[in-house]
Amino acid sequence: EVQFVESGGGLVQAGGSLRLSCVVSGYTFDDGDIGWFRQAPGKDREGASCIASSGDGSTYNTDSVKDRFTIFRNSPKNEVYLQMNNLKPEDTAVYYCAPCTIVAGKIVKLDFGSWGRGTQVTVSS
Repeated sequence: EVQFVESGGGLVQAGGSLRLSCVVSGYTFDDGDIGWFRQAPGKDREGASCIASSGDGSTYNTDSVKDRFTIFRNSPKNEVYLQMNNLKPEDTAVYYCAPCTIVAGKIVKLDFGSWGRGTQVTVSS
């Protein structure tokens, strides 16, 4: 069974930082790329960052998080992380990790496993 367990969210002031973690089971980074998605209140879930499964682990970030968020992975531990710096109130959302791919410049979830519970990130102004 494929499972994603996210943690590390919390309440932070604008300009602050958080590091999210995701423990992945039933899916290895050899199977495909892995990424972070987020869903803000009243909005659709969107892809934020995606890291390649092999090679140099190239990354892709959506425009709204570029130069502020960094995705990286620990393959032996099967964990993926999201370092978030210079957080803004508009980053407030529930964050999820899931397999990803890039379609027409947009990060989308691969049809592989269900969503985890996510972790809440709240940024105050």
